[in-house]
Amino acid sequence: MVVMHRGEIVAERYGTQPETIFGPSELVTADTPLTSWSTAKSITHAAVGLLVADGKLDLEAPAEVAEWRGTDRQRITLLNLLEMRAGLEFVEDYVDGETSHCIGMLFGEGMADHAGYAAALPLFHAPGTVWNYSSGTTNIIARILGAVVGGGRPGMEAFLRERLFGPVGMNSASPKFDQAGTWVGSSFVDATAGDFARFGELYRHDGITRSGERILPVGWADHGRTFVAHDPTDHAPSGFDYGRHWWMWPEFQGSIAAHGYEGQYIIVIPDRELTVVHLGKTTVAVRAHLVSYLNDLISAVPISAVPISA
Repeated sequence: MVVMHRGEIVAERYGTQPETIFGPSELVTADTPLTSWSTAKSITHAAVGLLVADGKLDLEAPAEVAEWRGTDRQRITLLNLLEMRAGLEFVEDYVDGETSHCIGMLFGEGMADHAGYAAALPLFHAPGTVWNYSSGTTNIIARILGAVVGGGRPGMEAFLRERLFGPVGMNSASPKFDQAGTWVGSSFVDATAGDFARFGELYRHDGITRSGERILPVGWADHGRTFVAHDPTDHAPSGFDYGRHWWMWPEFQGSIAAHGYEGQYIIVIPDRELTVVHLGKTTVAVRAHLVSYLNDLISAVPISAVPISA
């Protein structure tokens, strides 16, 4: 866990990472890279912003997906994808044995080509009408990004490092790719807790890095926190709102948050000059206690008396 206030780390705490399919048990330190899971989706939003700033992506245009040409899916726009309103069938479940396109995509029949697996699923709703959180949707976006950047996996990896991770100071960040060479933007960017906090700080300052360089379009943080849907989860008394590959915590005006599997959070509260990162494994049974604790922590930091300028 890392807490940054006014751009400086004011608290951090590390524990032990249990043995997983990714590696053995180990002590976690400030230098330990950890798996992002779905907090990577918000990093995908940043990558989209870089190409929007370059004039290479039009959010309102139909998404460039070859499999959709001449089908009922060709009307899906990049904005539909960012808002999780593509209308495609996708069951986002993480329990083995249950129906889960997410498990099938990441570890089953779709593991060689995540975006291809997701893009082949049928249309269940008219694009732009129904919100359905979907890791497959994000991986379709990641493939679109890779095609625009060019150069296959090396090209995309260089783009992320040179245009995003480097300027932000995320020196530990390591994006993962599937066998098709597509960045797994839904789930896999390894980085230290401190570097995830530095990413949150980028959005606290609306796309301006610590050195003062603007790398995202003006208002890109507001683009991410534009309300799309409300998730009345049991984990939070007021539930969570969803924007465009970012979440919002209704208790805190102007908040923007990246959420990941089993209690991973990057929570950005601009009017408190605060970024909070939690990466500890927290099961569903006790998630509400974690969210309550994080709410109390954020509430303990006073709202800044001085307006914050980007």
